[in-house]
Amino acid sequence: MTRSSTTTTPRVPAASETAATALAPHRHHHGDELIRPGRPSASYAQLGRQLVTTFPQAVVKLDPRHVWRSPVMFVVWVGSVVTTVQAVADPSWFAWAVTVWLWATVLFANMAEAVAEGRGKAQAATLRATRKTTTAVRRLPDGSVETVAASDLTIGDVVVVRPNEVIPGDGDVIEGMATVDESAITGESAPVIRESGGDRSAVTGGTTVLSDGIAVRITTRPGETFIDRMIALVEGASRQKTPNEIALTILLTVLTIIFLLAVMAMQPMAIYSGQAQPPVVLVALLVCLIPTTIGALLSAIGIAGMDRLVQHNVLATSGRAVEAAGDVSTLLLDKTGTITYGNRRAAQLLAAPGLGNEEITRAAYVSSLADETPEGRSIVELAAAALDVPSRETLDRLPRAGATFVQFTAATRMSGADLPDGTLYRKGAADSVARWVTGHGGQMPSGVLTEVDGIATSGATPLAVAVKEPGRAPRVLGVIHLKDVVKPGMKERFAQLRAMGIRTVMITGDNPLTARSIAAEAGVDDYLAEATPEDKMALIKREQEGGRLVAMTGDGTNDAPALAQSDVGVAMNTGTMAAKEAANMVDLDSDPTKLIDVVSIGKQLLITRGALTTFSIANDIAKYFAIIPAMFVVLFPGLDALNIMGLASPRSAITSAVIFNALIIIALIPLSLRGVRYRAAGSTALLRRNIWIYGLGGIVAPFIGIKLLDVVVSHLPGMM
Repeated sequence: MTRSSTTTTPRVPAASETAATALAPHRHHHGDELIRPGRPSASYAQLGRQLVTTFPQAVVKLDPRHVWRSPVMFVVWVGSVVTTVQAVADPSWFAWAVTVWLWATVLFANMAEAVAEGRGKAQAATLRATRKTTTAVRRLPDGSVETVAASDLTIGDVVVVRPNEVIPGDGDVIEGMATVDESAITGESAPVIRESGGDRSAVTGGTTVLSDGIAVRITTRPGETFIDRMIALVEGASRQKTPNEIALTILLTVLTIIFLLAVMAMQPMAIYSGQAQPPVVLVALLVCLIPTTIGALLSAIGIAGMDRLVQHNVLATSGRAVEAAGDVSTLLLDKTGTITYGNRRAAQLLAAPGLGNEEITRAAYVSSLADETPEGRSIVELAAAALDVPSRETLDRLPRAGATFVQFTAATRMSGADLPDGTLYRKGAADSVARWVTGHGGQMPSGVLTEVDGIATSGATPLAVAVKEPGRAPRVLGVIHLKDVVKPGMKERFAQLRAMGIRTVMITGDNPLTARSIAAEAGVDDYLAEATPEDKMALIKREQEGGRLVAMTGDGTNDAPALAQSDVGVAMNTGTMAAKEAANMVDLDSDPTKLIDVVSIGKQLLITRGALTTFSIANDIAKYFAIIPAMFVVLFPGLDALNIMGLASPRSAITSAVIFNALIIIALIPLSLRGVRYRAAGSTALLRRNIWIYGLGGIVAPFIGIKLLDVVVSHLPGMM
């Protein structure tokens, strides 16, 4: 059989283009750079303005009821109070200088958190501006309607929404189909299709119907809508500390207690040696020894991680989910609507032996004009792209010329057209067309049957095309190859996941032949065919029993149990309300491979926290050489050998170390908000890189910074 084809890649039907816009690979990926924020990072000038703006909030956060949440910074706060009392009781330039910079250390830590929270509050203000006081047309049980305030709606109410009206609350479409403007939520200008039934029935309160009309069953109470939850999330109100963050806080607390005991033990020794140290010196030593840098930035790092997700149009219900994404090793993806477009599309028009492309193309076009199914529309578009304009215009005149069209029905599984001259065109399932052909005195060529079997074996769907001209037996012109089309760029995206050490598994209810074909085309590592919700749950539990963290993307109600069981569940915003409620993340762009961004941001969060912890601890090591010799050089002159920085005096050394300890927090705020750049690489390579950059940098920076500050501080009164 001649395998001539008009094209191999079908054009996306116009009716689906708007929905497909959001499903294309995410625009923030370029090459192998996996982290590109949705908007440019704030410049230092912008950061300066943010610091000034958040200063009042940082002062408010000096309240001990807030500071005690960070044990490290609470110790600094207590030390600041102690030095303030001493500076008042026994004033000196040295005491006041140390006191002022200790308070600055606490303020700078509060500013880091306030700046991170400020970004979320700005996004929340934008979301609040999208909420409008709306009315709703509620349908009563007897079929009549009444106009009520949206705030009066309850779960189960059915509302009717017409063109240019705002949807009053979250719900599911139960009647009709409409295009909806969701730009207030997703930021995308292209409208999306929402229709009753299936996985695209969920609508969000505050979005606007552009065309047609729908009936919506409300599924949330006022004040608990998706936008309300978004506002709470981006404000940070729902952020809970993650397990790793809690573990790191415990480590920092233990180190703080150890250094506190060590400093307390120094005073009796100093008194015994006749060199009792004033409280301000002991407090300065303690603050410089404990890991204040990472203690000050820890909260900002967590808040900024969720903020980066929001920049990528992903909302997480907790920081735990973001962090878990960084450790994901298995990714499960639903095939329909996720890896593929979700409905069969015409991929090829294969002519029968001895026939050219023109005849089957014309027949496929004419016989599909009355087929309003997605498959029928895709055949029309595929054939139209191959026909020249005059031919297509001629065929479009058929209704006006008196042609009779045969609608596609589930019973006949065929569509077609009867022309005025007696020519009959039919297109449909191969067995239905075969019965029509034999019923009119024709027969199916063996070559066509072989082609039909081959397409079916590959997991695709074959449709036969036939024509009966006046006075002649019917002829089968060829076969239309329908298949569920894989979305563009999927193979490349899965290759990126593979480079990150993540195994991908496609889940589908299709038969194994279709599943294998789609899996090979998409480039996934494995697949689960004929999967039921129970099968998905069992697969996730098997993976988790091996100690692996599992992530899953889905959009249907049947995906909800698996989304709830997985460690990271990402629901598509175009999916059902059940899927959104079960997941711990919602992708507003409905890009099924957005999980690459989520995993990258999760890994970036972990790396940023580890890098700054390494820098902080290395930083403290360098400060030992500034303060310890300065405290006891009079008592033990041999310690002067450790004064390798050549600091001018004990007081200038201590003051310079305290000032540096405060300023380094401000210097690292941009990095904590932006995050350390992540590229797909092994954990060993990343660890080695971070140790060299942040470990070595943490040792070198204080030597340079403290020495430069000492040059200035040593010239101030009372520092010699």
